[in-house]
Amino acid sequence: MGSITVLLVTQVASYLEQQLNKRYNLFRLWDHPQKSHFLTQHGASIRAVVGRSTGGADSELIDALPNLEIISSSSVGVDKIDLVKCKEKGIRVTNTPDVLTDEVADLTIGLILALLRRICECDRYVRSGNWKRGGYELATKFSGKTVGIIGLGRIGTAIAKRAEEQTHHIINREVISALGPKGFLINIGRGKHVDEPELISALLEGRLGGAGLDVYENEPHVPQELLGLQNVVLLPHVGSATVETRTVMADLVLGNLEAHFLGKPLLTPLI
Repeated sequence: MGSITVLLVTQVASYLEQQLNKRYNLFRLWDHPQKSHFLTQHGASIRAVVGRSTGGADSELIDALPNLEIISSSSVGVDKIDLVKCKEKGIRVTNTPDVLTDEVADLTIGLILALLRRICECDRYVRSGNWKRGGYELATKFSGKTVGIIGLGRIGTAIAKRAEEQTHHIINREVISALGPKGFLINIGRGKHVDEPELISALLEGRLGGAGLDVYENEPHVPQELLGLQNVVLLPHVGSATVETRTVMADLVLGNLEAHFLGKPLLTPLI
């Protein structure tokens, strides 16, 4: 398959990039600052795009690739892919579902504990030498707390695809107010599900106890107001970031590409 040209639109795990480079004629979009010139010169040769949650294929890119056949995303979310345009043009789309459940669940518990037990703050307290002046202030117990989960399983995800706008800012002022000063918000799903300005206001005004965030509305840009808050734990979208899981995700991407170009059924088709 070395004659097949694949475009990698964002940085991925080194294992995946190495395998793509070994199996295909690989272009990395960030190697070409003059994007329009590059696409004019090479766009017609590109038959596949590989991306992830931080980068996919919008309408403009898809139109610049007249022979594009498949987009394979190393992620569950495909927010960065214009699915409507793909359907119109008959472009196949795959993602990597069902392989990162345990890692994201583990991280969620870690975020909850870090937030309620103030683990990050305690770490900074010890490193600063302040412990010599006295013990750290009391934290909050997790055991026995009521946990509300807004989730998207297979059916929920299918519904969300049909009503994407209805999930935008689903965590709004009303929901945040219901959590209250003793409540905490954990977001490991989609950044756009949370009304970030309202979240920030609630944290600054003491209307919400705290927040643990792994995703943001405009990644990788994190609102400046969040950076100085002690009652917030911030992660750089690492829910699936373990060697084991990213390897399985990479193999799914590779498997989907291979299946497509060999004329076999896709492993995890979205379109």
